[in-house]
Amino acid sequence: MNILVVNCGSSTVKYQLFSVDGKEEDFQVRAKGIVERIGIAGSKLEHKSDDQELVREREVANHRVALEWIVEVLADPKVGVLRDITEIDAVGHRVVHGGEDFSDSAVIDQEVLEAIKQCVNLAPLHNPPNILGIEACQSLMPGVPQVAVFDTAFHGTIPKQAYIYALPYQYYEKYKIRRYGFHGTSHRYVSQRGAQMLGIPLSESKLITCHMGGGVSFAAVKNGKSIDTSMGFTPLEGLVMGTRSGDLDPAIVLFLMEKEGLSIEEMDEILNKKSGVLGVSGISSDTRDIEAAAPTNHRAQLTLDLIAYRAKKYIGAYHAILGGLDGIVFTAGIGENSSYIRKSICQGLLHLGIEIDDQRNKVRRKEAFINSDQSQVKVMVIPTNEELVIAWDTWKLVGK
Repeated sequence: MNILVVNCGSSTVKYQLFSVDGKEEDFQVRAKGIVERIGIAGSKLEHKSDDQELVREREVANHRVALEWIVEVLADPKVGVLRDITEIDAVGHRVVHGGEDFSDSAVIDQEVLEAIKQCVNLAPLHNPPNILGIEACQSLMPGVPQVAVFDTAFHGTIPKQAYIYALPYQYYEKYKIRRYGFHGTSHRYVSQRGAQMLGIPLSESKLITCHMGGGVSFAAVKNGKSIDTSMGFTPLEGLVMGTRSGDLDPAIVLFLMEKEGLSIEEMDEILNKKSGVLGVSGISSDTRDIEAAAPTNHRAQLTLDLIAYRAKKYIGAYHAILGGLDGIVFTAGIGENSSYIRKSICQGLLHLGIEIDDQRNKVRRKEAFINSDQSQVKVMVIPTNEELVIAWDTWKLVGK
């Protein structure tokens, strides 16, 4: 069975083609790539399959044209891995927001598609391109099953006292203002893999999963279920991120809007695109640049200290609500690569049974235990694989 996994952004389409013969462990990546700059001059496609790599340029007006190009390359006689489009048996789509309607992945029919459209106001930057990708694939491959895998679904198990905000309850009832959480497919994958590495049943595990990339979110995962997560109604809440502020006193927003004469759009730009690592350091949104500058730049070092301090607070809080801890998992770009940030976060947590081994912590982008022998809590690095989770769910829903 061949499963095409599609992840549509506002101006990109990422894709991977998986094949599976009948077992979950048999999934193989046959090809992967990305189309960039959709609707912008200079569109290009980067494609990899086995030992083949190519970069092609072509004007791409919209997501349908991008997906037509992807299918064309997948069936290309020289670099493709398919004879034609009919060899694609199912398509799995990343959908950012499923609202309260979806606590699991779903086969896409008209009712499901309409429900996804109803969530556009909750994720106005992400759900519209996700929908465009679904509709394009339905048109290109009529009759081929399509599956939606939601970033928010894994956090559908969070209890009500953890997701309700202390606002007038009518706003939850009227607008569904609540904590949703994001990066769900990543947290789900690394928590499953973490339990396997620990040699304990997922159903008996207590883990804190730390997805640290441009966006950052932590999750408390008890017995395989998310019971709390740091991102909230939007991906703006929580930890310090590349350009997002994370937690702050909401009165600051009102104060700045009044003092600076800012519009809603201008305030949104500050909170989402000018804050976080970029805002504090004044250098870059990339923590690699901040680590390089820190020895001689006070604000760069302050930024790193702030990242670690906020992370410690969440780990302490999640340790408390989990009632103990088996392991911590670091994943995504920063979590998989930055030994400095991992050490800074875990340093001083010996009272919680957490201690890093400096030599083991040198690992990058591969699975490893990085805790000391004395550490009661295991600390792991696990590269995330959200595309594989999407392929798994697609196969489970339509392939088996």
